[in-house]
Amino acid sequence: MSLPHAILTALMEKPSSGLELTRRFDMSIGYFWSATHQQIYRELGKLEQAGFIRALPQDVPARGQKREYEVLADGRAELVAWVGRAEDPKPLRDAFALRLRAAAKVGAGDLVAEVGRHLGLHRVQLATYREIEKRDFGHLSEAHRGGREERMQHLVLRAGIEMERFWVGWLEEAAVELRELADGE
Repeated sequence: MSLPHAILTALMEKPSSGLELTRRFDMSIGYFWSATHQQIYRELGKLEQAGFIRALPQDVPARGQKREYEVLADGRAELVAWVGRAEDPKPLRDAFALRLRAAAKVGAGDLVAEVGRHLGLHRVQLATYREIEKRDFGHLSEAHRGGREERMQHLVLRAGIEMERFWVGWLEEAAVELRELADGE
């Protein structure tokens, strides 16, 4: 149920067309809630039918012209209600961790290389998040921490940074462990 809420959030931040939303998902929201372009367009239709959003009026209606959407009062109310709902944390579902567990029974095979590949990907993502933090929040200080919106956005980014720091540290540990096990065999 979170994709509609991710779209409502993005539209609350800035009225956008479907194409603009997909680009924004690719550049920001998609770091923590991914969606395909088709999913976004499908959800826009559902949100419009539900009365949560509307297409902004256009000066000259034209077939194939991009439609920009804005959030209506019912959409804002839905987002407010959703923000206040209790929701349990989701358990980790990670195929890579499961593959490591299976390797305990069947052998590690090429997992050392795969750990290295994953480590590289997480290092790149961590560097990307840190660059975003420097670019978007580097001007903040202890004395000036920014307004509510800026502080909340930074909080989400810091969660991403901490998650990537965890994965980098854990994968470095896994690489050492797998190498030791391979050397012992």
